[in-house]
Amino acid sequence: MHMNKILTFCGLVSLLAGCGGTGMRGGWHSEYGTAATGAPSQIMYGTPATSNDTATRRMAVLLPTSGENAATGRALRTSIEAAVLQRAPQSLSVSFYDTAANPTDAINRALAENPAIIIGPVFAAEARMLRAMKPGDMPAISFTSDATAIGDGVMTMALMPTNGVETIVQEMSADRATAMAVLAPDTNTGRLMAAAARAAATNYDIPVSGVVFYREHDTDAIKNAASAVALYPARSAANNRAREILSDILTSERLTAVEKSSLSRQLNQLSRTETLGRLPYDTVLFLGTGDDAKSLASFLRYYGVGARDAKFYGTAMWDGASVAGDLTLTGAKYPALPDTAPSFVNMYEQTAGTAPTRIASFGYDAANLAVGMIYSDKTNAAYLLDPSGYVGIDGLFRLTPAGASQRALRIMEISGGTARQVKAAPDNFLKPVYNIDQRTLSPARAMNMETPGINPLTYIQIPDRLRGKYKAKTYGANMTQAAPVQEQNIVTILPEDDSEDIVANPEFTPQPLESVNRTYIDSVEITE
Repeated sequence: MHMNKILTFCGLVSLLAGCGGTGMRGGWHSEYGTAATGAPSQIMYGTPATSNDTATRRMAVLLPTSGENAATGRALRTSIEAAVLQRAPQSLSVSFYDTAANPTDAINRALAENPAIIIGPVFAAEARMLRAMKPGDMPAISFTSDATAIGDGVMTMALMPTNGVETIVQEMSADRATAMAVLAPDTNTGRLMAAAARAAATNYDIPVSGVVFYREHDTDAIKNAASAVALYPARSAANNRAREILSDILTSERLTAVEKSSLSRQLNQLSRTETLGRLPYDTVLFLGTGDDAKSLASFLRYYGVGARDAKFYGTAMWDGASVAGDLTLTGAKYPALPDTAPSFVNMYEQTAGTAPTRIASFGYDAANLAVGMIYSDKTNAAYLLDPSGYVGIDGLFRLTPAGASQRALRIMEISGGTARQVKAAPDNFLKPVYNIDQRTLSPARAMNMETPGINPLTYIQIPDRLRGKYKAKTYGANMTQAAPVQEQNIVTILPEDDSEDIVANPEFTPQPLESVNRTYIDSVEITE
């Protein structure tokens, strides 16, 4: 076998690839996109392949094994070598090509050997090069998550961003969400994922109340985005006006003892918070990293979006992030790949002395899939595009004629400082797991929060005889519905608190409308 058999392991780094939604090409053997679906096949591991065909078969591998991304390339190479050594017959020739310095030259040298299949490359730009340069029917299994770089026989083992989005919106539907607000990073990936969220929300009949973008890792931008989603300016203004009305009545009007008691109690309650009014959603979807989600969640709580107001959801980008210990995310849910198979983890750890990352397991499955294809009785396309899919190191997956991967995801919930599985991943594709076609998506634009506005008089109870005298406008960031009519017999929704002293003295002086004291939340400093 023409390959380096010395297996070395290096630290792995996360693969970050930009995503766009409009350029993904498809149609490579599209007839398999509508083929019958059955039980998935188990990828074979560790069992040497047998073949009476002694002719040399070639596999080319394109990886960055030098330069700044060498750790990723070497980790993939190690996994691929391990898979080939465990399974492939001696007639298989595997050649590795370093794409770091000159990817065009590496691709040309790989194609010159006329391989049966190419594994790699890792990054989107190189996948586009390969797609343009390779023969039309030659398959390639890359590792990019950029949907615009695949198609025409270039497939990917990476988890597509839209898989996680659709999975978590399905879970929102199961949780009976009535409306959602979306917070997304202002990147190509973020805008694609926001488009996927809106498409999935339409499919599952969940209204989208707003889509707000922010700059990644930018505290000021994150703070402003949280303020917009929390409708803080409108809800704060409504709170202030409600307090003004109550204070004015207590100061200026002749009141009974019962009326004074009710009004002073309401004023004390309102003075403990800075916001008033219902939110137009009960669900918030975070489409960024775990670190950004922690900051956003803290700011949302800070701006008055309590745990009773909205439940939080994330995407597969939270998988492996340090979100479980964050108190503001308690109860939040997110999708994740199943645990990596222990057999692979043990093999990797024994050899490398460190646990594998997902990119290493993707490489291991890619190599086993390639070997299976080369020695299968099926055509290349029939093997790779089997609609029933395969069970690999990271669970159930399949490749589509458009080049995308579909990976079955489980649902995790943050509870008690840990993340626990609350719903297992699907174990077959007999029932469609995903319905969104990424090729139909265009990057989403920001969507102002849709709200009927907040009228303070809806949330406080004043004597009926004074309702015509004390007026309040309706506050709202985006008035898309008619404001509710002010009725004469509106009952306060503020909670009663009998522990408060009842003010019955006619000399009562209402408290000033000072701001509520604010402190630090989760080590993020709040500045005004």
